[in-house]
Amino acid sequence: MTPLVLALAVALALPALAAAAPRFAEPRLHPREAANTATYVRKVEPALVGLKVRARADALSSTRLGVHRFASSIVFDPRGYAVTVSYALMDAIEIEAVRRDGRTVAARVVGFDLDSGLGVVKLDGDGFTAAALGQSSDIREATLTGAVSVDEDNDLIHATGAVRSVRRFSASWEYMLDRAFIVAPAISSWGGSALVNERGEVVGIGSLRLGQKPYTTMFIPIDRFLPVKDEVIATGRVQSRAPRPWLGLYTSADDDGSLTVDGFSPIGPAAQAGFRRGDRIVSVNGVDVRSQEEFYETLWRHRAGEVIQVAVRREDRVMVIPVHSVDRHRALTGGRP
Repeated sequence: MTPLVLALAVALALPALAAAAPRFAEPRLHPREAANTATYVRKVEPALVGLKVRARADALSSTRLGVHRFASSIVFDPRGYAVTVSYALMDAIEIEAVRRDGRTVAARVVGFDLDSGLGVVKLDGDGFTAAALGQSSDIREATLTGAVSVDEDNDLIHATGAVRSVRRFSASWEYMLDRAFIVAPAISSWGGSALVNERGEVVGIGSLRLGQKPYTTMFIPIDRFLPVKDEVIATGRVQSRAPRPWLGLYTSADDDGSLTVDGFSPIGPAAQAGFRRGDRIVSVNGVDVRSQEEFYETLWRHRAGEVIQVAVRREDRVMVIPVHSVDRHRALTGGRP
């Protein structure tokens, strides 16, 4: 399965992710800085591992992502723990990890942080080199960065680029980051790629390719992962954070700012609640929402398991649809803790 199909299918349903990316001049390094490009690529390269994933053929995710998937991962712990994008690991039953020297080892899923869109695997064996994890809080627009990954042939892929914007990112599948990095140019193997600073420290994890040519890549800041990585290893998820209510509702923002129902996850409670495609969401538990971001912010003030009252406009009337929300992690991982 190509990386493009994988990214476009993330989270079980993806409408178009973004408008065409604006054209910018390629970032240029000062001649004195040019040598740093190879240096910071070399620093992170030993920690890169390609993941060839085979998922359950009957799994819901396989209908969108395919049974066979590929993503890069980044070893962050010398015991063999590596981080990548969560959608690559969903419903995995077999993972072959390819090290930089071409050796292959088995790997298993350890856990997920689905709020941020990250997953952790444990690689068999020893002798792993861990990447240095930096701080993403100081990343700003125009910061020079490097994107580094491997492809399915275990070739090293990398490009020097720059952060085009640092902004909130929301998407159709009840997903939003308060802070995401939009980076150009995009590399051909972006899923699970490392965004590195000039010191070779990982400051982001590649998640999605956006827009049309010339593409950009959305990176998840590493600061989302640092506080919870040990917890994910220990418990399989982020237990210290109350689970958000999940409806399994797919939405799109219209040109006038209104929010329209586009579809439903077959395993989410919204599928049987009475929504119709084309319904326009107007409020959540009595609070008006006028954008996708407001919808998520209002929804996530509540806890998984609560009944969420979603008001929609259908034709010429407003109706309130109660939805018994669930824990997304349990729903998408078959009830595992």
